[in-house]
Amino acid sequence: MSKIDRMSQALLASWGQKGECAEQVPLLKRNDQRSMLLHTMMYTACVLVLCLASACAIIYIMDREPSGVKHSVNVCNDPCSVVLLESIPEGLHYPAPSPEHNSIFQTWLELLGSAKTSLDVASFYWTLRDSDLGLNFTSAWQINGNICIGLMHPAKHQGKQVFDKFLSLPSKGVAIQIATDGSKNSRKRSKKDVQDLENKGATVRAVDFDKLTTGVLHTKMWVVDLKHIYVGSANMDWRSLTQVKELGVVLYNCSCLARDVQKVFLEYWWLGQPGATIPKPWPEKFSTNINQENPLHVNLNGTPSTLFFTSSPHQLCPSGRTEDLTAIVTTINNANEFVYIAVMDYVAASLYGAHHKFWPMIDDALRHAALDRNVEVKLLTSCWPHTNLASFFFLQSLQALDGIFGHAHINTKFFITPASKEQQKIPYARVNHNKYMVTDKAAYIGTSNWSKDYFTNTAGVALVINQTASLGQGLTVQEQMRAVFLRDWNSPFTVAPSTLADLQRVCRHP
Repeated sequence: MSKIDRMSQALLASWGQKGECAEQVPLLKRNDQRSMLLHTMMYTACVLVLCLASACAIIYIMDREPSGVKHSVNVCNDPCSVVLLESIPEGLHYPAPSPEHNSIFQTWLELLGSAKTSLDVASFYWTLRDSDLGLNFTSAWQINGNICIGLMHPAKHQGKQVFDKFLSLPSKGVAIQIATDGSKNSRKRSKKDVQDLENKGATVRAVDFDKLTTGVLHTKMWVVDLKHIYVGSANMDWRSLTQVKELGVVLYNCSCLARDVQKVFLEYWWLGQPGATIPKPWPEKFSTNINQENPLHVNLNGTPSTLFFTSSPHQLCPSGRTEDLTAIVTTINNANEFVYIAVMDYVAASLYGAHHKFWPMIDDALRHAALDRNVEVKLLTSCWPHTNLASFFFLQSLQALDGIFGHAHINTKFFITPASKEQQKIPYARVNHNKYMVTDKAAYIGTSNWSKDYFTNTAGVALVINQTASLGQGLTVQEQMRAVFLRDWNSPFTVAPSTLADLQRVCRHP
């Protein structure tokens, strides 16, 4: 008997129970035995190869992906809709025709009016009334030539309307939770509003980010009934409704994202407890699988879209959460045609503290986009008495690259919000407070200014939306934001000063 014959008989015998199959071996022809053995060996080899390949793939994925990132596609079937919002300061009038959007004031009133069970608000400070100003010019103004003393200036009525809506909610069964900045200055500014909110039943926690991260809580976001979301540049300040230029978005009926956004709010709520410290790591309940690598797939206004929510600084990014800075740099790196940015401050360094450290992360990304990929870069910052003069030099260094090698296109400007003599007396007003970016690939709506401190020490958030094509439901968010940016860029309210002295003069800088 050949060696193969003996192996086949042994193999077949091993398959049987008490020799049942072995007894049938003599019935098989020798060729059939050889064929069966060869097929068996080939099958076994294939299984081993497949198992090895699967194991290698698993090891590769685990080695590459950060903890908490899931590979399943995040699909949301909620009937989500998104609306772009603005606050246009009184007295600022654009030439017709110009894009117009729903006001932040009106949208806030509608959100408050629709609240049924819960309202979570993360805020920097609270001055929806004039309690932070005391007696000043706003205590006296003229109506039909008559001097009115001791009444609220008309510009503040919108803030008071919003605040009154807040005060009315607890008696209607709406649970209000507010996380606000706990620094000494913020507490002082917010004292009157916060006291009145607490007296009406709201729960307020002041988060001491000065102690936790040497920064502040700079986030501005709402979560209403775990299904509606607001995020944008507007503070809980009457000036944000009538005296400061703001931009934000509201998402309606989007519970799948609202639950994720609330996780960020609950981080602040956790840190607002007495003696709280930042967990390392954060408990699993704060982790997310909605991020830059795995965005949420949803129909916004009937258009297929992807979106995700970011956070900063790194210490406030539990497993799976995309850092704000990472989202900004990636959005710039992914652009093929244009990058348009509108922020109040742009400085490629740290602004606060004894030592100003160079910080080129965003700056480098913009230069690479313009020089390496021929992407058109436009950067619009704000011109007002509090403009950080260092921004002039950083913007000039970008502007100097315009036209280099015959193809780079980088341009920078400052936006001036016009102000009457009376409006100039309002402190911390008449400024373009926007914090957004739009490219041919994505829209970014944030709450942070663009300097090192806001991404390494200060708490902030952003929403990143990708709507690359509209399905007949109007303009995409990207198209709307591009139109807003170009409206401002080409308006009579922008300047491009060539010297620092020119900047100080046009910005009324002291």
